Amino acid sequence: MKLSRILSNQNGISRRQANLLLAAGRVRIDGEICQDGGLDISRFREVCIDLEVIQRAEPAYYLMLNKPAGYLSATEDPVHPTVLDLIEPALRHHLHIGGRLDRASTGLLILSSDGLWTRRLTEPRVKIPKVYRVTTAYPICPDTADRFAEGIWFNYEQLRTSPARLEQLGSNEARLTIYEGRYHQVKRMFHAVGNRVISLHRERMGDLLLDPTLSFGGYRPLTAAEISSVN
Repeated sequence: MKLSRILSNQNGISRRQANLLLAAGRVRIDGEICQDGGLDISRFREVCIDLEVIQRAEPAYYLMLNKPAGYLSATEDPVHPTVLDLIEPALRHHLHIGGRLDRASTGLLILSSDGLWTRRLTEPRVKIPKVYRVTTAYPICPDTADRFAEGIWFNYEQLRTSPARLEQLGSNEARLTIYEGRYHQVKRMFHAVGNRVISLHRERMGDLLLDPTLSFGGYRPLTAAEISSVN
């Protein structure tokens, strides 16, 4: 919400009065004077007029989870366990998932209370790279890297995937970098070249690299540098 609107919503302050308060340097955001009424202020920041708090900062949570197989990337499900079952109960109701993995897949999953931040992380138009380690049922054909680099046609959506980069690690193993997050995209890409994915592990999203010290089901808060890397 714009700062000027937050100010004018409080205690009958008019838009003109809000502008005067801003010009006089009487408005502070997280303790710092702010005179820009057009600034977008999230619910995670404190807004004060002089010493009076008119918006208290809600706690913001940013977590990295090493997802194990068998858990749904969902907040609740009547049949299967979800990734939120791995999180301490006091935090669960604050969190949503940024960039889902299917039930059989493992690896890096981000959970946060900050919807604007996770949208920047997962917005397809931004084309943040997502890196997966893939094991296939059959040996990977020599031309697979070239075909992925050209993009794979998805008939259902009537579109071609963005160019992807395949680094072969073994006859049946590769590291794949994609720039979208379409439904079962990696599995569908390999299916299109006559192969089948038998395991899929996400290692990275943008600059967020799965912490190697996290065991399956383990999680930790993101560092300030990790949070700021998503902009």
